[in-house]
Amino acid sequence: MSDQEFTHLDPMGRARMVDVAQKEPTHRRAVARCKVVMKPETITAIVNREVKKGDVLAVARVAGIMAAKRTSDTIPLCHPLMISSVSVTFELEDDHVAIEVHVDCIERTGVEMEALHACSVAALTVYDMCKSADKGMTITELALWEKTGGKSGPYSRADAAVEASGASSDAPVGEP
Repeated sequence: MSDQEFTHLDPMGRARMVDVAQKEPTHRRAVARCKVVMKPETITAIVNREVKKGDVLAVARVAGIMAAKRTSDTIPLCHPLMISSVSVTFELEDDHVAIEVHVDCIERTGVEMEALHACSVAALTVYDMCKSADKGMTITELALWEKTGGKSGPYSRADAAVEASGASSDAPVGEP
C-alpha cells in the first residue's frame, strides 16, 4: 500500500485527521472489556472497602467515564466526540476484577477507542488504588467486544470467534 492510500496520511506522507464531515451522524455504540488479575486477599479488601486509598470501584468508575470523554486528548488522530453515555461496570471474581465499559453517541465516527480507553484507565485506576497491597496485579484481555453503527456495520467478538472457528453461528461461544 502506498502512502497515498493510507487514510491518516496526506499525499506528502504527513499525519492528518480523517475528514468525516460528509458522513451522516448515526447512533454508535461500543463495548470493551478487560480484567485486573490479583491476589484473592486484594479482592477481599476491595469488597470489604479496606483498601487504604478508598472505594476502589467508585474511583475507577469515575476514572473510566472521564477517560472516555478525553480519548482524543491522548490518542493522536481520534476525533473529539460528543458522547451520549458511558457506563462502567465491575464483576469481582476470586482472583480478578472484570471491567466492562459501554459508550454511546450519535456521531460521524465510532466510539471503539473511547470504550477501550475508558476500560484501560478504569483498570489502571484499580491497579493504582490497590498497588500498595498487591504489586503483582496484571491487566489482561483488553478487547473490543462489540460495536454498532457506521459504514462498517456491527461487530461482535463472539460472532467473530464463531466465524474464525468455522463453527455454525448457533454454536455456543465462551469468553476467552
